Amino acid sequence: QVQLVESGGGLVQPGGSLGLSCAASGSIFSIDIMGWYRQAPGKQRELVATITGGGSTNYADSVKGRFIISRDNAKDTVYLQMSNLKPDDTAVYYCKANNIGYYLGAMRRYLNDYWGQGTQVTVSS
Repeated sequence: QVQLVESGGGLVQPGGSLGLSCAASGSIFSIDIMGWYRQAPGKQRELVATITGGGSTNYADSVKGRFIISRDNAKDTVYLQMSNLKPDDTAVYYCKANNIGYYLGAMRRYLNDYWGQGTQVTVSS
């Protein structure tokens, strides 16, 4: 069974830094795009950043220059390094993976738009 497990959330002061990680587990042989999204209370879930298997990245304007997304394909893990955090960054951060290829017995299967359980990031003094 495929799982995405996030870690690294917590409480940080404005201007501080925090790192998130998301590890995919299961009999995985490929993952296309991995990314981070966030949802603040009362707001819709929004894109934070995405990264392809080849390392191409895309960022929301609100986090450009402050957040860095990276990926270790050998570990099926995506990271988000956040710096100069602001109170507006407070949200539940979700990892998402597109087109996960995995083995179900001897058969190849694919999962699309697969989400992790989320991790809380709170920026407050």
